[in-house]
Amino acid sequence: MVVKQKTLANSFKIEGKGLHTGVDVVMNFLPAPENHGFKFKRVDLEEQTIIDADVDLVVDTSRGTLLEKDGARIGTIEHALAALIGMDLDNVLIEVNNEEAPIMDGSSKYFVEAIENAGIVEQDAEREYFEIKEKIEIFDEKSGAEIIALPDDDYHINVMISFKSRVLNNQYATLESISKFKEEIANCRTFVFLHELEFLLNNNLIKGGELNNAIVIIDKEVTQEELDRLADLFHHDRVEVKPQGILNNLDLHFDNECARHKLLDVIGDLALCGKHIKGRIIASKPGHRPNTLFAQALKDTWRQVQAGPPEYDPNAKPLLDVNQIKTYLPHRYPLLMVDKVLSITEKEVVGVKSVTANEHFFQGHFPNEPVMPGVLLIEAMAQTGGLLVLCGLEGKYSTYFIRIDNVKFRKKVVPGDTLIFKINLISPIRRGIAIMKGVTYVGDKIVAEGEFMAQIVKQTEE
Repeated sequence: MVVKQKTLANSFKIEGKGLHTGVDVVMNFLPAPENHGFKFKRVDLEEQTIIDADVDLVVDTSRGTLLEKDGARIGTIEHALAALIGMDLDNVLIEVNNEEAPIMDGSSKYFVEAIENAGIVEQDAEREYFEIKEKIEIFDEKSGAEIIALPDDDYHINVMISFKSRVLNNQYATLESISKFKEEIANCRTFVFLHELEFLLNNNLIKGGELNNAIVIIDKEVTQEELDRLADLFHHDRVEVKPQGILNNLDLHFDNECARHKLLDVIGDLALCGKHIKGRIIASKPGHRPNTLFAQALKDTWRQVQAGPPEYDPNAKPLLDVNQIKTYLPHRYPLLMVDKVLSITEKEVVGVKSVTANEHFFQGHFPNEPVMPGVLLIEAMAQTGGLLVLCGLEGKYSTYFIRIDNVKFRKKVVPGDTLIFKINLISPIRRGIAIMKGVTYVGDKIVAEGEFMAQIVKQTEE
């Protein structure tokens, strides 16, 4: 099933304090065009730097996830990103007037509610998922965290947390579908141990912290006098310790709210891989450092998949067989060079040609050493690229290639080879001009590649 990209129907604003910096922050969430992704724009800076939600830009994970580009920073972004993914969005521009996102109540609740009120609209472009095809895993020796991705047909997440605490020891949370994010995960708040709270206060951190934006876990004996001092520091009413070992300033939404919040953080941090995920994520002792290490592993795997050959199942039914191809291309024997098309998206087409000893060109190239001419490999890639363009148009059109660049032949093509053509649009089609990159594989080896510029011309009726 084709899933379209989505953006906001209307803009909305979130205001609050940054957890660590204590600064007042305004975030404006704006609709964005197709293939834009999630981006932060520092409107308080003269350069108005735009910072992509990209794991390559992560510079710190000690107390949240911090991105930096050209000296501009934006931190504690994980709760906002989790809301965008959990609400099934693809393209949003976030204007922010300071270096840290507001903490709000320590969850994604307010972001989700604002998205619902703003509305969501479907766009024309198709969403491109990162589908987990085989096991991907990382182990972070520093934290002891382990995160694994396994194939699945939806975005499922399992999280286990473990602390040396009599109050919060082992907890487990699971999200069976990302579509349940709002009901099961969004309102789960961050948590902090009392001894961590004291350390953070003493080191001039959590300047924007309040007792109402975190679950405070009491993992040691503490006097009421000490609790009163803590409440005064945060300008809060007097607090006591509940029997389950947390402050009585709030009630838990779930018995395992802490594990659910860690699951929320996983979703937010993995958004930095740049794609919606189809797979099951299993995270043991996750945190921002291992989460972002895993997001990097996902992105690296994506790059490898994109750079590698397409999957080819000879038993699969083609998207277009040779007779259907003839309805788009004017070529006929002996110059129709594509046997079938396996897939077409808005940006990519994958085609196949089986090379046999009966090819007409082997009679002269060469009688005693049959090698497919390089010019015909170029022609085959060009025809496949033509199908990428023509299949998206209504009416009768032709493609005329007007430029070929950076062509390389890396390996001979001989009888018995099956050629897999992967052709991608380098940039959107503008003014009837398409620019594409083509790569031809035999097995997992590249045999030829090149870049093509084509003019799209509407056929005149006879």
